Parts: sequence; C-alpha cells; structure tokens
Amino acid sequence: MILIVDDRPENLISLQKVLQAHNFEVDTASSGEEALKKVLKNNYVLIILDVQMPDMDGFEVAEAISGFSKAKDTAIIFLSAVNTELKFITKGYLSGGLDYIIKPVDINILLLKIKTFYRIYEQSRKLNEVQEELLKEIEFRKQAEQKKDEFISIASHELKTPLTSVKGYIQLLQRSLNKDNKEMAQNHLEKASVQLEKLNELIVDLLDISKIESGKMKFNMQTFCADNMVNNAIEMLQQSNPDFKITKLGQTSENIFGDEMRLEQVVINFITNAIKYAPGTNQVNVTINISDGKLYLAVKDFGIGISSEQQDKIFDKFYRVEENSHRFNGLGIGLYICAEIIKRHGGTIGVNSVPDEGSEFYFIIPITEEEILQNQI
Repeated sequence: MILIVDDRPENLISLQKVLQAHNFEVDTASSGEEALKKVLKNNYVLIILDVQMPDMDGFEVAEAISGFSKAKDTAIIFLSAVNTELKFITKGYLSGGLDYIIKPVDINILLLKIKTFYRIYEQSRKLNEVQEELLKEIEFRKQAEQKKDEFISIASHELKTPLTSVKGYIQLLQRSLNKDNKEMAQNHLEKASVQLEKLNELIVDLLDISKIESGKMKFNMQTFCADNMVNNAIEMLQQSNPDFKITKLGQTSENIFGDEMRLEQVVINFITNAIKYAPGTNQVNVTINISDGKLYLAVKDFGIGISSEQQDKIFDKFYRVEENSHRFNGLGIGLYICAEIIKRHGGTIGVNSVPDEGSEFYFIIPITEEEILQNQI
C-alpha cells in the first residue's frame, strides 16, 4: 500500500485517483502528524511525501519515520514545488528519502519510479523469506545434528551397560562351574540372559529406526484377532513382571486388519513403559474395545506422569524426559517407533497424563483394509 502525504486536498485527490487507476492500493494523510499515526498502525511499501507542509515539514516526518523500527525500511519519495535547490534535495536524501521529485510532476515518470520501488520491494521480500527459510533450515540441521550426537552417546552407554553385565556374569558363571556350584551358576546364567534380552531389545529398536529412516520398514498386513494379540502381550509381560497386576478391561471378538506383530510391539512398549515409569506402584490397566469401525487400545499406569509441555514431544524421535533420563534407561526411540507403526495403520496415537498421577497411552486405528488405505491418503 502507498501512503500519500500532502496538506493540499486537491493534490491528494488527483494523485490518489491516478494511482488507483493503475491498480495501486492507496492511503492518504493531510498532515505530518496524521502520517506518523498511520505509519504506526499500517504497513506501507512506499510513502509519497510533500516537503512543504505547515507545523511539520516532510523532512521532519521522514526523520521521525526512520526512527520507527517497523517503518525504517519503507521507501520515501519527496515531492516539492518550492524547495528545489540542491541543499533541499540533499537534505531530502539525508532525511531518508530514496528519491526527490520536483513539481509539477511528470505522472508517467512517477509511475515508472513507483513500479520500480514495488519491484524492488517484492524482490527484497522474497529474499527475506528465502533467508528466513534458510536460517530455519540451518537451525533445524544444527538441532538434528545435536540430537544425533546425543543419541550416539546415549546408545553407546545403553548398549555398553548390558554388555558389561553379561561379561561379568559369564566370568562369575565360569567360577561357579569351576567350583561345581550349579545353583550359583544357574543364578548367574539367568541374570546374564536378562541382560542379553535388554541388549536384544535395544538392537531391535535401532534396526527399526534405521528401517523407518530408509523407508524399508516392512509390514505384514493380514486379518487377526485383536483380543488374542492383547492377551498374548499381557501374558508375556505378566510372567516377567509378577509383582505387577496387569488388568485387561474390555474385550472384543471382532477381527481386524493390520500387522499383528507390529501392533503387539506397540502394546508391549506401552505396558513396559507403564511398569518402568511407575515405581512404587503395582497396577497397570489395559483397555480394549472396537466401536464405529475403530480399535481403541489404552494402557494406564499410576506412576510419575508427564507434564503437558512434554506430552507434545513424547513421540518425537530421540526425545527423553530430561529429569527422568538419569533414573530410567532407554534410547528415546520406542514411542517414536510406535507412532510410526500406528501412522502406517492410518491411525492416531496420543497420551493423557497428569504429573504424579499417572499416564494413559492410547492408539486408535481403523479395522478394515479399505479404511486403513483411506486414512493413509
């Protein structure tokens, strides 16, 4: 938009009509004070400013505008019929003007200048947009690089911990065998097996995230019983966590279409996290139902909970709740993998949580092949 500033109404009206006839959006001000008020409220590409005005001349208006951070880069063209000497023209440029035109104005020349300023403005605007996008991309890459470095450090530590434990238990196992102490040897063997399983889970997660990144994560989609899948996951985790009571709420006899192994992986991750992040408790609830062609599954614990700010990031790759990272091991990729699995099933994943009151992780997916394909579009 162009702002025309002139204390003479006939000048304002005539120039306004000419510019509007050439499809320029125009605003007007009849004094310097009015112009300054409008500059504070609106954005202008160009200001056409008369020099000779009472109370506040054009030079003073231009100098005041240059002090506004919002308008300091706005182009200004001075128009003058009286102040035509070189010293006034020089003062116009020093006051922040980009051009100084002597009246009477050749309207064709003025239009060419205005079009040139508009073209420069558009080029500058696009350049700024490119620069902003470039800065965002640089910042994103810096953050991604930082996350990658943090992940490598965490992964190295997490992989090394069970590996060191296995090595220690094998050494103890060898000593027990040398002493012919079968009971002690069995105990060391069981503990080594637990650590090996932890190591296996970490490696599986690393392989999964590698497949997701490369687009090579395969899904074996077929019809299966969701209720049986959930029962199997609960039974397996109940055996390995006898101190916890895992209660299943609801049931369904309907079959669904999807990758049974991958969906079971999500359920296992939810329950494992519910147990892991609920020290001092012994109850986990698993809810399942099918309604309106959608499978709803939720796992609720009564543990430490998650703040609302962290809930928005919990499914991000490599994200770990900072204050809990020293208390609980993990790579920070399990929930990200779960989110990708549910996404591939055309569903949604989320969490409801209150700090110190527990969390409920859930997913909702369509149960037929047609709906899954439709949701993936």
